[in-house]
Amino acid sequence: MWHPEAAPNRAARAAAVDARAVRAAPAAAAGTDVTLQAPDVLARSACFQLEACDADSMARAGTLYTAHGSVPTPIFCPVGTQATVKTLSPDDLVALDAPMILSNTYHLHLRPSAELIDRLGGLHRFMAWPRAILTDSGGFQVFSLQGLRRVSDDGVVFKSHLDGSEHEFTPERVVEIQQLLGSDIAMVLDECAVPHERIYVMEAMRRTHLWAERCQRAHTRSGQLLFGIVQGGIFEDLRAESARVLRQMDFPGYAIGGLSVGESKAEMHAVLEAVTPLLPSDRPRYLMGVGSPEDLVEGVARGIDVFDCVLPTRLARNGAVLTRDGRLNLRNAANKEDTRPIEADCSCYTCRTFTRAYLRHLVISSEVLGLRLNSIHNVHFMLQLARDLRQAVLGGTFADFRAAFWSRYQVADSPRAHPQTARKTTTRTTRGEL
Repeated sequence: MWHPEAAPNRAARAAAVDARAVRAAPAAAAGTDVTLQAPDVLARSACFQLEACDADSMARAGTLYTAHGSVPTPIFCPVGTQATVKTLSPDDLVALDAPMILSNTYHLHLRPSAELIDRLGGLHRFMAWPRAILTDSGGFQVFSLQGLRRVSDDGVVFKSHLDGSEHEFTPERVVEIQQLLGSDIAMVLDECAVPHERIYVMEAMRRTHLWAERCQRAHTRSGQLLFGIVQGGIFEDLRAESARVLRQMDFPGYAIGGLSVGESKAEMHAVLEAVTPLLPSDRPRYLMGVGSPEDLVEGVARGIDVFDCVLPTRLARNGAVLTRDGRLNLRNAANKEDTRPIEADCSCYTCRTFTRAYLRHLVISSEVLGLRLNSIHNVHFMLQLARDLRQAVLGGTFADFRAAFWSRYQVADSPRAHPQTARKTTTRTTRGEL
């Protein structure tokens, strides 16, 4: 079990330099160990150790310490909304070497209830998952219930999408639920103001800050980290204000919420560029609900450490798999007699064992095995991409890795282009499933 004393000393922050000034030394030769600057000049806190930063971007590599193990960053978290990553068992996820997964407060509150999970020993025991768990506060799902909720400074009253029963999420109740679940990382209650006029976004941001203070006062569980959430829509000045306000509250980590809700990629990137330099360099940064391959690469370039998204498993269930050239639709007739794996050099079980032709057959036949095999590959792809990004930062080769990624990767529904030229691509919400 992790204890704060086992992580780098919090007091050492006083001597830490700004993260953007820290540089990783390139490897002397392929296959050799990378020599980094002395640890005492790297930003650190009780739960996060910064290990290297890229010289030409805001990309970082570090380690996040939790009660259920250390999490190397950058990291992608598979989403187990209802205490399960769809079609995958905990053993599958361990075999894929996923250090942390996400579950959702809203869904687990409604069914089976946090109180029941607590009586059964907590979320880790309930789902037989031995590694770290991050729980979303459920705010995104609640604020997606148009016409089924009422919001005030006290909290939000909403009707269940399951049976229409009425529930209330206050900051205190959301913290209580997550403490009962026993997740390693919990989130404050926030108001996710999907694209709105500035005046409404300002009010939602003010309320988010008020709720963050109340969540912080209510939080008492030892060993559980509580992250603040930056809001402010696509307005860079509001995002900057939110980052400054939350920074003063001294959370152990910071999330950026309210993105991937229909804004353009350029708008999302601008928000990240406005926010991440204002967040403490010795705290982890989590981009909520965002996690396509291109979003990982560009998010890391803008200083993000943690990602989560249902996209890999959702695509898998619809017959699409991820490759370094972009998405591959297995339903296409071109795969009918294709004896190649999804990717020739992929080490996942699916690619080591099965052909595109067989996987297409499973998808066309609506066989459950197809959903599982596609999910194994897609989750492996995202975890490996995060590992490759980390190694690129540690090795001082992030710029080369980023360029190589964009030389091949085809964004879905968009011509191949570096993100700086693909300005009109929009983001779509992939946060959990109601």
